[in-house]
Amino acid sequence: MKLSQVGELPLLEMVRKRFSAKAAGLVLGIGDDAAVIRPEHNTLLTTDMMVEGVHFDLSWTTPLQLGFKLVSVNVSDIYAMGGKPRYVLLDFSASRTCTTEFFDRFFDGVHEALKTYGISLIGGDISAADRIMLSITAVGSAKKIVTRKGARVGDRIYVTGALGDAACGLELLRKIHKPIAFGRTRPKGLSLSWQTVAPLARRHLMPLARDPVRFASKATAMIDISDGLLLDLSRLCGESGVGAQIRAADVPVSDALRKAASYLNISCLDFALSGGEDYELLFTARPKTEVDAVCIGEVMESGIAVIDERGMKMNISARGYQHFSLQG
Repeated sequence: MKLSQVGELPLLEMVRKRFSAKAAGLVLGIGDDAAVIRPEHNTLLTTDMMVEGVHFDLSWTTPLQLGFKLVSVNVSDIYAMGGKPRYVLLDFSASRTCTTEFFDRFFDGVHEALKTYGISLIGGDISAADRIMLSITAVGSAKKIVTRKGARVGDRIYVTGALGDAACGLELLRKIHKPIAFGRTRPKGLSLSWQTVAPLARRHLMPLARDPVRFASKATAMIDISDGLLLDLSRLCGESGVGAQIRAADVPVSDALRKAASYLNISCLDFALSGGEDYELLFTARPKTEVDAVCIGEVMESGIAVIDERGMKMNISARGYQHFSLQG
């Protein structure tokens, strides 16, 4: 059945019934002109859009995966500030020919992500549009806020896990060019094992935001890696008024990435340094601080440099994804 055959109000009521559970700190949820919350500590607010043809391609993305990812990218921004996500508001726009099956499966993904992060949907809007456009506003709280401005010369630079998987997964999905239902589908057409392809594709389609609870109190500055390590590192350094030196050999990459990058004939270091959407956290901490993360370099006075195993500077630019960029 098409959404145009159902109408806005019944669709809103479907969402309201599905996400009616009362969350801590929530005074009034879905159903009125605005939600009401009782904030604690510092309140964090963030929003992200996902637009069909720009952020996702339905040729290889299922509605469930889309819903899950939409929540994750917003939760990651709250985590990147050292916060705890609490609530989200969601805006859904689609064409009149969009089906109720798509709508239901999309909210299956949203529901799965909400359970994963322990947060609640408390409001939003539904509208008709010429293509699918999605937006979430996430609300969180934090006793101590960690910003991009705080790194000092001599601080160590850390990441929370392997980089480049999501970008490599996207390249593989472009070759497969059809949706993957994890646990059931094992697509053909690639001379790579499913054990190699699956974690990379999942990293792009259903990323997991990294909770900073283990180290947030020790971080001097932090950002999530959404547009690529070097680009996001340059943003953190720009806000802090410092530079950075990264050791290429210490940048963590997965075994799956090594195998797939070789198959694609692309350097795994290129994926790790410039690939986006890993949603790992990148942060700095004072020297000699014990941190449960991977140290990849140090904060310097100026410039962004990547050095090889001989200590020589590599000729690598701070590439990554930017909207409205001529390089696309």
